[in-house]
Amino acid sequence: MIHDGIDRLVIVGGGTAGWIAAAAFARLLGHRISIELVESDAIGTVGVGEATIPQIIRLNTVLGLDEDDFLRFCKGTFKLGIEFVDWSGPGSRYLHTFGDAGINLGSVHFHHYWRRHAMNGGKERLWDYSLHQMAVDEGRFGKLDRVGNTQMTGLAYAYHFDASLYARYLRNYCEQRGVTRTEGMVQSVVRDGESGDIRSIELDNGKSVAGDFFIDCTGFRALLLGQELGVDYLDWSRWLPCDRALAVPSERMDKIPPFTRATARPAGWQWRIPLQHRTGNGHVYSSGFMSDDEAARLLLDNLDTPALDDPRPIRFTTGRRSSFWSHNCVAIGLSSGFLEPLESTSIHLIQSNVSRLIELFPRAQIGDAERDEYNRRTIHEFEQVRDFLILHYNLNAREDGEFWRYCRNMALPDPIRDKIALFAASGRIGRDVDDLFRDASWAQVMLGQGILPADYNPMADQMSDEQLAQFMGDLRKLIEKAVAGLPTHDDYIARNCAA
Repeated sequence: MIHDGIDRLVIVGGGTAGWIAAAAFARLLGHRISIELVESDAIGTVGVGEATIPQIIRLNTVLGLDEDDFLRFCKGTFKLGIEFVDWSGPGSRYLHTFGDAGINLGSVHFHHYWRRHAMNGGKERLWDYSLHQMAVDEGRFGKLDRVGNTQMTGLAYAYHFDASLYARYLRNYCEQRGVTRTEGMVQSVVRDGESGDIRSIELDNGKSVAGDFFIDCTGFRALLLGQELGVDYLDWSRWLPCDRALAVPSERMDKIPPFTRATARPAGWQWRIPLQHRTGNGHVYSSGFMSDDEAARLLLDNLDTPALDDPRPIRFTTGRRSSFWSHNCVAIGLSSGFLEPLESTSIHLIQSNVSRLIELFPRAQIGDAERDEYNRRTIHEFEQVRDFLILHYNLNAREDGEFWRYCRNMALPDPIRDKIALFAASGRIGRDVDDLFRDASWAQVMLGQGILPADYNPMADQMSDEQLAQFMGDLRKLIEKAVAGLPTHDDYIARNCAA
Protein backbone atom coordinates (compact mmCIF):
# COMPACT_ATOMS: atom_id res chain seq x y z
CA MET A 1 0.00 0.00 0.00
CA ILE A 2 1.49 3.37 -1.04
CA HIS A 3 0.62 6.69 0.62
CA ASP A 4 1.82 10.21 0.11
CA GLY A 5 2.46 9.78 3.82
CA ILE A 6 1.23 7.96 6.91
CA ASP A 7 -0.17 11.12 8.42
CA ARG A 8 -3.13 10.13 10.60
CA LEU A 9 -2.74 7.77 13.54
CA VAL A 10 -5.93 6.59 15.25
CA ILE A 11 -5.71 4.86 18.62
CA VAL A 12 -8.90 2.99 19.46
CA GLY A 13 -9.30 2.58 23.21
CA GLY A 14 -7.85 4.49 26.14
CA GLY A 15 -6.76 3.10 29.48
CA THR A 16 -3.11 2.53 30.24
CA ALA A 17 -2.31 1.03 26.81
CA GLY A 18 -4.01 3.73 24.76
CA TRP A 19 -2.58 6.68 26.63
CA ILE A 20 0.96 5.25 26.79
CA ALA A 21 0.79 4.81 23.02
CA ALA A 22 -0.57 8.32 22.50
CA ALA A 23 2.02 9.88 24.80
CA ALA A 24 4.99 8.14 23.19
CA PHE A 25 3.86 8.93 19.65
CA ALA A 26 3.12 12.55 20.58
CA ARG A 27 6.59 12.91 22.10
CA LEU A 28 8.55 11.19 19.32
CA LEU A 29 6.44 11.51 16.15
CA GLY A 30 4.03 14.31 16.99
CA HIS A 31 5.90 16.59 14.57
CA ARG A 32 5.10 14.19 11.74
CA ILE A 33 1.60 12.81 12.29
CA SER A 34 -1.75 13.75 13.78
CA ILE A 35 -2.88 11.56 16.67
CA GLU A 36 -6.50 10.90 17.61
CA LEU A 37 -7.56 8.64 20.48
CA VAL A 38 -11.10 7.29 20.52
CA GLU A 39 -12.54 5.99 23.77
CA SER A 40 -15.86 5.71 25.54
CA ASP A 41 -16.49 6.63 29.14
CA ALA A 42 -19.12 3.89 29.14
CA ILE A 43 -16.47 1.18 28.77
CA GLY A 44 -14.46 0.36 31.88
CA THR A 45 -10.83 -0.72 31.95
CA VAL A 46 -9.28 -3.75 33.61
CA GLY A 47 -7.09 -1.41 35.64
CA VAL A 48 -5.05 -3.87 37.73
CA GLY A 49 -1.65 -2.95 36.26
CA GLU A 50 -0.54 -1.23 39.43
CA ALA A 51 2.93 -2.76 39.76
CA THR A 52 5.78 -2.22 37.32
CA ILE A 53 9.38 -3.16 36.56
CA PRO A 54 12.33 -0.73 36.19
CA GLN A 55 11.91 -0.30 32.43
CA ILE A 56 9.05 2.12 33.11
CA ILE A 57 11.63 4.65 34.27
CA ARG A 58 12.97 4.67 30.70
CA LEU A 59 9.48 5.47 29.35
CA ASN A 60 8.92 8.27 31.86
CA THR A 61 12.36 9.70 31.07
CA VAL A 62 11.68 9.71 27.33
CA LEU A 63 8.39 11.49 27.99
CA GLY A 64 10.17 13.98 30.25
CA LEU A 65 7.96 13.28 33.26
CA ASP A 66 8.98 14.57 36.66
CA GLU A 67 9.16 11.52 38.95
CA ASP A 68 7.94 13.23 42.11
CA ASP A 69 5.06 14.96 40.32
CA PHE A 70 4.00 11.73 38.60
CA LEU A 71 4.07 9.73 41.86
CA ARG A 72 2.23 12.46 43.75
CA PHE A 73 -0.57 12.52 41.17
CA CYS A 74 -0.79 8.72 40.87
CA LYS A 75 -0.43 8.13 44.63
CA GLY A 76 2.56 5.96 43.88
CA THR A 77 5.17 4.18 45.97
CA PHE A 78 8.53 2.57 45.22
CA LYS A 79 9.21 -1.08 44.51
CA LEU A 80 12.49 -2.97 44.94
CA GLY A 81 11.20 -6.38 43.89
CA ILE A 82 8.52 -9.04 44.32
CA GLU A 83 8.35 -11.26 47.38
CA PHE A 84 7.14 -14.79 46.63
CA VAL A 85 5.58 -16.48 49.66
CA ASP A 86 4.84 -20.23 49.96
CA TRP A 87 5.63 -21.02 46.31
CA SER A 88 8.11 -23.77 47.12
CA GLY A 89 6.13 -24.99 50.12
CA PRO A 90 4.48 -23.53 53.24
CA GLY A 91 6.73 -21.08 55.05
CA SER A 92 9.03 -20.51 52.09
CA ARG A 93 9.73 -17.02 50.81
CA TYR A 94 12.20 -15.26 48.59
CA LEU A 95 12.57 -11.86 46.95
CA HIS A 96 12.97 -11.47 43.20
CA THR A 97 14.83 -8.17 43.35
CA PHE A 98 15.58 -5.69 40.60
CA GLY A 99 19.27 -5.73 41.44
CA ASP A 100 22.23 -8.08 41.58
CA ALA A 101 23.21 -9.86 44.77
CA GLY A 102 26.83 -9.16 45.73
CA ILE A 103 29.26 -8.09 43.02
CA ASN A 104 29.86 -9.79 39.69
CA LEU A 105 33.59 -10.24 39.10
CA GLY A 106 34.56 -10.02 35.47
CA SER A 107 32.30 -12.27 33.44
CA VAL A 108 31.42 -14.47 36.43
CA HIS A 109 28.12 -13.75 38.14
CA PHE A 110 28.11 -13.52 41.90
CA HIS A 111 25.84 -16.50 42.45
CA HIS A 112 28.69 -18.78 41.30
CA TYR A 113 30.93 -17.43 44.08
CA TRP A 114 28.06 -17.82 46.51
CA ARG A 115 27.55 -21.45 45.39
CA ARG A 116 31.27 -22.21 45.85
CA HIS A 117 31.17 -20.58 49.30
CA ALA A 118 28.13 -22.70 50.22
CA MET A 119 29.87 -25.87 49.05
CA ASN A 120 32.75 -24.88 51.37
CA GLY A 121 30.36 -24.77 54.32
CA GLY A 122 28.89 -21.24 54.10
CA LYS A 123 25.36 -21.09 55.56
CA GLU A 124 24.18 -17.75 54.15
CA ARG A 125 21.47 -17.51 51.51
CA LEU A 126 22.16 -15.64 48.29
CA TRP A 127 19.86 -12.89 49.58
CA ASP A 128 22.11 -12.29 52.59
CA TYR A 129 24.35 -10.52 50.07
CA SER A 130 21.55 -8.48 48.49
CA LEU A 131 21.34 -4.73 49.01
CA HIS A 132 17.70 -4.86 47.92
CA GLN A 133 16.80 -7.65 50.34
CA MET A 134 18.33 -5.84 53.30
CA ALA A 135 16.59 -2.58 52.33
CA VAL A 136 13.26 -4.44 52.10
CA ASP A 137 13.85 -6.15 55.46
CA GLU A 138 14.34 -2.75 57.10
CA GLY A 139 11.65 -0.93 55.11
CA ARG A 140 14.13 1.51 53.59
CA PHE A 141 14.39 3.26 50.24
CA GLY A 142 16.52 6.00 48.72
CA LYS A 143 18.33 6.98 45.56
CA LEU A 144 21.59 5.06 45.52
CA ASP A 145 23.38 4.60 42.20
CA ARG A 146 26.43 2.80 43.58
CA VAL A 147 27.59 1.46 46.95
CA GLY A 148 30.49 3.61 48.11
CA ASN A 149 33.41 3.61 45.68
CA THR A 150 32.94 -0.06 44.77
CA GLN A 151 31.64 -1.82 41.67
CA MET A 152 28.44 -2.78 43.52
CA THR A 153 25.42 -1.25 41.84
CA GLY A 154 22.91 0.60 43.99
CA LEU A 155 19.15 0.29 44.26
CA ALA A 156 17.30 -0.50 41.04
CA TYR A 157 13.61 0.24 41.50
CA ALA A 158 10.20 0.53 39.87
CA TYR A 159 6.82 1.85 41.04
CA HIS A 160 3.44 0.92 42.39
CA PHE A 161 0.70 3.35 41.34
CA ASP A 162 -3.00 3.72 40.64
CA ALA A 163 -3.27 2.62 36.98
CA SER A 164 -6.41 4.68 36.32
CA LEU A 165 -4.66 7.80 37.63
CA TYR A 166 -1.62 7.06 35.47
CA ALA A 167 -3.87 6.92 32.39
CA ARG A 168 -5.40 10.26 33.42
CA TYR A 169 -1.95 11.76 33.98
CA LEU A 170 -0.87 10.68 30.50
CA ARG A 171 -4.11 11.96 29.00
CA ASN A 172 -3.32 15.42 30.39
CA TYR A 173 0.20 15.09 28.97
CA CYS A 174 -1.16 14.12 25.54
CA GLU A 175 -3.80 16.81 25.29
CA GLN A 176 -1.16 19.45 26.06
CA ARG A 177 0.77 18.12 23.05
CA GLY A 178 -1.99 18.16 20.49
CA VAL A 179 -3.52 14.70 20.79
CA THR A 180 -7.24 14.77 20.03
CA ARG A 181 -9.54 12.74 22.25
CA THR A 182 -12.84 11.67 20.70
CA GLU A 183 -15.65 10.26 22.82
CA GLY A 184 -17.61 7.40 21.33
CA MET A 185 -18.13 3.68 21.04
CA VAL A 186 -17.15 1.80 17.87
CA GLN A 187 -20.18 0.57 15.95
CA SER A 188 -18.57 -0.52 12.70
CA VAL A 189 -15.31 -0.55 10.76
CA VAL A 190 -14.90 0.60 7.16
CA ARG A 191 -12.22 -1.21 5.13
CA ASP A 192 -10.69 -0.71 1.72
CA GLY A 193 -12.29 -3.09 -0.73
CA GLU A 194 -9.05 -3.90 -2.49
CA SER A 195 -6.34 -4.01 0.21
CA GLY A 196 -8.51 -4.86 3.21
CA ASP A 197 -6.88 -2.03 5.20
CA ILE A 198 -8.96 -0.14 7.74
CA ARG A 199 -10.09 3.24 6.42
CA SER A 200 -12.23 4.50 9.28
CA ILE A 201 -14.25 3.58 12.32
CA GLU A 202 -17.89 4.60 12.73
CA LEU A 203 -19.03 5.57 16.22
CA ASP A 204 -22.36 5.24 18.00
CA ASN A 205 -22.78 9.02 18.06
CA GLY A 206 -22.64 9.25 14.26
CA LYS A 207 -19.03 10.39 13.99
CA SER A 208 -16.63 8.84 11.51
CA VAL A 209 -12.91 8.76 12.37
CA ALA A 210 -10.59 8.15 9.41
CA GLY A 211 -6.93 7.21 9.64
CA ASP A 212 -3.92 5.86 7.79
CA PHE A 213 -2.79 3.65 10.68
CA PHE A 214 -4.72 2.20 13.62
CA ILE A 215 -3.64 0.94 17.05
CA ASP A 216 -6.09 -1.45 18.69
CA CYS A 217 -6.20 -0.82 22.45
CA THR A 218 -9.71 -2.18 22.95
CA GLY A 219 -8.72 -4.71 25.61
CA PHE A 220 -9.76 -8.34 25.56
CA ARG A 221 -12.37 -7.58 22.86
CA ALA A 222 -9.66 -6.79 20.26
CA LEU A 223 -12.28 -5.09 18.09
CA LEU A 224 -9.94 -4.28 15.22
CA LEU A 225 -7.20 -6.90 15.06
CA GLY A 226 -9.25 -9.80 16.40
CA GLN A 227 -12.87 -9.25 15.45
CA GLU A 228 -12.51 -7.20 12.27
CA LEU A 229 -9.23 -8.43 10.78
CA GLY A 230 -9.71 -11.99 12.04
CA VAL A 231 -6.29 -12.56 13.61
CA ASP A 232 -6.68 -15.62 15.80
CA TYR A 233 -5.65 -16.10 19.43
CA LEU A 234 -3.15 -18.73 20.60
CA ASP A 235 -4.24 -20.28 23.89
CA TRP A 236 -1.40 -20.88 26.40
CA SER A 237 -3.57 -22.07 29.27
CA ARG A 238 -1.99 -25.55 29.18
CA TRP A 239 1.15 -23.88 30.61
CA LEU A 240 -0.47 -21.00 32.50
CA PRO A 241 -3.78 -22.49 33.64
CA CYS A 242 -5.09 -19.57 35.74
CA ASP A 243 -8.06 -17.99 33.96
CA ARG A 244 -9.79 -15.82 36.57
CA ALA A 245 -8.88 -12.97 38.88
CA LEU A 246 -10.67 -11.09 41.63
CA ALA A 247 -9.43 -7.58 42.43
CA VAL A 248 -10.31 -5.65 45.56
CA PRO A 249 -8.91 -2.50 47.19
CA SER A 250 -8.30 -2.37 50.93
CA GLU A 251 -7.24 0.34 53.36
CA ARG A 252 -3.71 1.68 53.17
CA MET A 253 -1.02 -0.01 55.26
CA ASP A 254 0.37 1.77 58.30
CA LYS A 255 3.90 1.26 57.02
CA ILE A 256 4.23 1.03 53.26
CA PRO A 257 6.61 -1.78 52.24
CA PRO A 258 8.79 -1.14 49.15
CA PHE A 259 7.88 -4.38 47.39
CA THR A 260 5.03 -6.32 45.80
CA ARG A 261 3.97 -9.57 47.45
CA ALA A 262 2.73 -12.68 45.60
CA THR A 263 1.46 -15.40 47.95
CA ALA A 264 0.71 -18.88 46.60
CA ARG A 265 -2.83 -20.15 47.23
CA PRO A 266 -4.32 -23.64 46.64
CA ALA A 267 -5.23 -22.92 43.00
CA GLY A 268 -3.24 -19.80 42.16
CA TRP A 269 -1.83 -16.81 44.01
CA GLN A 270 -2.71 -13.54 45.71
CA TRP A 271 -1.14 -10.14 45.07
CA ARG A 272 -0.63 -7.22 47.43
CA ILE A 273 0.40 -3.83 46.03
CA PRO A 274 0.83 -0.99 48.55
CA LEU A 275 -0.12 2.51 47.37
CA GLN A 276 -0.18 5.77 49.28
CA HIS A 277 -3.97 5.91 49.63
CA ARG A 278 -4.97 2.24 49.58
CA THR A 279 -3.69 -1.29 49.04
CA GLY A 280 -4.33 -3.16 45.80
CA ASN A 281 -5.17 -6.85 46.24
CA GLY A 282 -6.17 -9.64 43.96
CA HIS A 283 -6.50 -13.39 43.66
CA VAL A 284 -5.45 -15.04 40.38
CA TYR A 285 -6.76 -18.61 40.15
CA SER A 286 -7.83 -21.46 37.90
CA SER A 287 -11.57 -21.99 37.65
CA GLY A 288 -10.87 -25.64 36.86
CA PHE A 289 -9.52 -26.15 40.38
CA MET A 290 -11.44 -23.60 42.51
CA SER A 291 -14.92 -22.08 42.49
CA ASP A 292 -15.47 -18.33 42.26
CA ASP A 293 -17.08 -18.21 45.72
CA GLU A 294 -14.20 -20.09 47.31
CA ALA A 295 -11.69 -17.80 45.59
CA ALA A 296 -13.49 -14.71 46.88
CA ARG A 297 -13.59 -16.03 50.45
CA LEU A 298 -9.92 -16.90 50.33
CA LEU A 299 -9.03 -13.42 49.09
CA LEU A 300 -11.12 -11.54 51.64
CA ASP A 301 -9.94 -13.74 54.51
CA ASN A 302 -6.30 -12.99 53.74
CA LEU A 303 -6.22 -9.21 53.39
CA ASP A 304 -3.78 -7.27 55.56
CA THR A 305 -6.20 -4.34 55.86
CA PRO A 306 -10.03 -4.07 55.71
CA ALA A 307 -11.60 -4.27 52.24
CA LEU A 308 -12.98 -1.07 50.73
CA ASP A 309 -15.25 -2.72 48.15
CA ASP A 310 -16.50 -6.06 46.86
CA PRO A 311 -14.12 -8.12 44.73
CA ARG A 312 -14.32 -7.32 41.01
CA PRO A 313 -14.15 -10.38 38.70
CA ILE A 314 -11.89 -10.57 35.64
CA ARG A 315 -11.90 -13.48 33.19
CA PHE A 316 -9.07 -14.14 30.78
CA THR A 317 -7.25 -16.73 28.72
CA THR A 318 -3.47 -16.55 28.78
CA GLY A 319 -1.95 -16.40 25.32
CA ARG A 320 -1.31 -14.07 22.40
CA ARG A 321 -2.48 -13.14 18.94
CA SER A 322 -0.87 -15.22 16.19
CA SER A 323 0.38 -11.91 14.82
CA PHE A 324 0.32 -8.42 16.34
CA TRP A 325 0.44 -6.29 13.19
CA SER A 326 -1.95 -7.06 10.34
CA HIS A 327 -2.72 -4.75 7.41
CA ASN A 328 -2.50 -1.19 8.83
CA CYS A 329 -3.35 -2.14 12.41
CA VAL A 330 -1.29 -3.11 15.45
CA ALA A 331 -2.78 -4.46 18.69
CA ILE A 332 -1.18 -3.25 21.93
CA GLY A 333 -2.12 -4.14 25.49
CA LEU A 334 -4.78 -6.73 26.27
CA SER A 335 -5.94 -6.82 22.65
CA SER A 336 -2.54 -8.31 21.73
CA GLY A 337 -2.52 -11.01 24.39
CA PHE A 338 -2.48 -11.56 28.12
CA LEU A 339 0.24 -12.85 30.40
CA GLU A 340 -0.93 -12.77 33.98
CA PRO A 341 0.54 -10.12 36.32
CA LEU A 342 2.79 -12.44 38.34
CA GLU A 343 5.99 -10.61 37.34
CA SER A 344 4.40 -7.19 36.75
CA THR A 345 5.12 -7.28 33.02
CA SER A 346 1.77 -5.99 31.69
CA ILE A 347 2.70 -2.32 31.47
CA HIS A 348 6.20 -3.19 30.29
CA LEU A 349 4.82 -5.14 27.31
CA ILE A 350 2.72 -2.11 26.40
CA GLN A 351 5.67 0.27 26.45
CA SER A 352 7.99 -2.24 24.77
CA ASN A 353 5.56 -2.79 21.92
CA VAL A 354 4.91 0.94 21.53
CA SER A 355 8.66 1.56 21.41
CA ARG A 356 9.11 -1.18 18.81
CA LEU A 357 6.27 0.20 16.70
CA ILE A 358 7.73 3.70 16.76
CA GLU A 359 11.11 2.28 15.74
CA LEU A 360 9.52 0.52 12.74
CA PHE A 361 6.72 3.00 12.00
CA PRO A 362 6.28 3.59 8.26
CA ARG A 363 6.62 7.03 6.74
CA ALA A 364 4.94 6.58 3.37
CA GLN A 365 4.61 2.86 2.75
CA ILE A 366 3.43 0.02 4.96
CA GLY A 367 5.63 -2.82 3.83
CA ASP A 368 6.01 -6.47 4.69
CA ALA A 369 9.56 -6.11 6.01
CA GLU A 370 8.67 -3.80 8.91
CA ARG A 371 5.50 -5.71 9.68
CA ASP A 372 7.32 -9.06 9.73
CA GLU A 373 10.12 -7.71 11.92
CA TYR A 374 7.63 -6.26 14.41
CA ASN A 375 5.75 -9.55 14.63
CA ARG A 376 8.93 -11.62 14.92
CA ARG A 377 10.36 -9.58 17.80
CA THR A 378 7.04 -9.23 19.63
CA ILE A 379 6.33 -12.97 19.41
CA HIS A 380 9.80 -13.68 20.79
CA GLU A 381 9.29 -11.29 23.71
CA PHE A 382 5.90 -12.76 24.61
CA GLU A 383 7.35 -16.26 24.60
CA GLN A 384 10.30 -15.24 26.80
CA VAL A 385 7.97 -13.71 29.39
CA ARG A 386 5.68 -16.73 29.17
CA ASP A 387 8.56 -19.07 29.95
CA PHE A 388 9.67 -16.98 32.94
CA LEU A 389 6.14 -17.19 34.36
CA ILE A 390 5.96 -20.94 33.73
CA LEU A 391 9.13 -21.31 35.79
CA HIS A 392 7.35 -20.19 38.98
CA TYR A 393 4.50 -22.64 38.55
CA ASN A 394 6.46 -25.66 37.43
CA LEU A 395 9.14 -25.45 40.13
CA ASN A 396 6.84 -25.75 43.12
CA ALA A 397 6.96 -28.07 46.10
CA ARG A 398 3.37 -27.60 47.26
CA GLU A 399 1.23 -30.59 48.18
CA ASP A 400 -2.08 -28.87 48.91
CA GLY A 401 -4.02 -29.58 45.74
CA GLU A 402 -4.31 -30.90 42.21
CA PHE A 403 -3.52 -27.49 40.72
CA TRP A 404 0.08 -27.50 41.90
CA ARG A 405 0.59 -31.15 41.01
CA TYR A 406 -0.64 -30.38 37.50
CA CYS A 407 1.81 -27.47 37.21
CA ARG A 408 4.69 -29.56 38.50
CA ASN A 409 4.06 -32.36 36.00
CA MET A 410 3.05 -30.41 32.89
CA ALA A 411 5.10 -30.73 29.70
CA LEU A 412 7.26 -27.62 29.27
CA PRO A 413 8.21 -25.64 26.17
CA ASP A 414 11.73 -26.65 25.11
CA PRO A 415 13.45 -23.32 25.92
CA ILE A 416 12.44 -23.23 29.60
CA ARG A 417 13.03 -26.96 30.06
CA ASP A 418 16.59 -26.48 28.78
CA LYS A 419 17.19 -23.42 31.00
CA ILE A 420 16.15 -25.37 34.09
CA ALA A 421 18.41 -28.29 33.22
CA LEU A 422 21.41 -26.03 32.57
CA PHE A 423 21.02 -24.10 35.82
CA ALA A 424 20.51 -27.28 37.85
CA ALA A 425 23.73 -28.72 36.46
CA SER A 426 26.11 -25.77 36.78
CA GLY A 427 24.34 -22.58 37.82
CA ARG A 428 24.69 -21.20 34.30
CA ILE A 429 21.90 -19.15 32.76
CA GLY A 430 20.88 -19.94 29.20
CA ARG A 431 19.77 -16.38 28.66
CA ASP A 432 18.96 -14.95 25.24
CA VAL A 433 20.75 -11.73 24.32
CA ASP A 434 17.52 -9.72 24.18
CA ASP A 435 15.88 -11.37 27.19
CA LEU A 436 13.85 -8.97 29.33
CA PHE A 437 15.02 -10.74 32.51
CA ARG A 438 18.62 -10.46 33.64
CA ASP A 439 20.86 -13.35 34.73
CA ALA A 440 20.31 -12.24 38.33
CA SER A 441 16.53 -12.56 37.87
CA TRP A 442 16.74 -16.08 36.50
CA ALA A 443 19.14 -17.10 39.28
CA GLN A 444 16.98 -15.65 42.06
CA VAL A 445 13.79 -17.33 40.86
CA MET A 446 15.43 -20.70 40.21
CA LEU A 447 17.13 -20.67 43.61
CA GLY A 448 14.01 -19.31 45.30
CA GLN A 449 11.89 -22.06 43.76
CA GLY A 450 14.22 -24.72 45.08
CA ILE A 451 16.85 -25.51 42.44
CA LEU A 452 20.32 -25.74 43.99
CA PRO A 453 22.95 -26.09 41.25
CA ALA A 454 25.10 -29.20 41.47
CA ASP A 455 28.17 -27.20 40.47
CA TYR A 456 29.40 -23.70 39.63
CA ASN A 457 31.44 -21.93 36.96
CA PRO A 458 35.10 -23.00 37.36
CA MET A 459 36.22 -19.42 36.78
CA ALA A 460 34.96 -18.77 40.32
CA ASP A 461 37.98 -20.78 41.54
CA GLN A 462 40.39 -17.97 40.71
CA MET A 463 40.63 -16.83 44.35
CA SER A 464 41.70 -18.97 47.29
CA ASP A 465 39.27 -20.23 49.95
CA GLU A 466 40.60 -17.61 52.36
CA GLN A 467 40.19 -14.82 49.83
CA LEU A 468 36.65 -16.00 49.05
CA ALA A 469 35.66 -16.03 52.73
CA GLN A 470 37.11 -12.53 53.15
CA PHE A 471 35.30 -11.33 50.03
CA MET A 472 31.95 -12.63 51.25
CA GLY A 473 32.37 -11.17 54.72
CA ASP A 474 33.38 -7.76 53.37
CA LEU A 475 30.30 -7.70 51.14
CA ARG A 476 27.97 -8.19 54.10
CA LYS A 477 29.56 -5.28 55.98
CA LEU A 478 29.45 -3.06 52.90
CA ILE A 479 25.75 -3.72 52.35
CA GLU A 480 24.84 -3.20 56.00
CA LYS A 481 26.58 0.17 56.02
CA ALA A 482 24.88 1.28 52.80
CA VAL A 483 21.39 0.32 53.99
CA ALA A 484 21.88 1.98 57.37
CA GLY A 485 22.33 5.29 55.55
CA LEU A 486 19.00 5.10 53.71
CA PRO A 487 15.77 6.75 54.95
CA THR A 488 12.68 4.66 55.54
CA HIS A 489 10.39 4.20 52.56
CA ASP A 490 7.65 6.21 54.32
CA ASP A 491 10.02 9.07 55.13
CA TYR A 492 11.29 9.22 51.56
CA ILE A 493 7.74 9.46 50.19
CA ALA A 494 6.74 12.05 52.79
CA ARG A 495 9.71 14.26 51.88
CA ASN A 496 9.51 13.93 48.11
CA CYS A 497 6.22 12.79 46.60
CA ALA A 498 3.43 12.55 49.16
CA ALA A 499 0.02 12.59 47.50
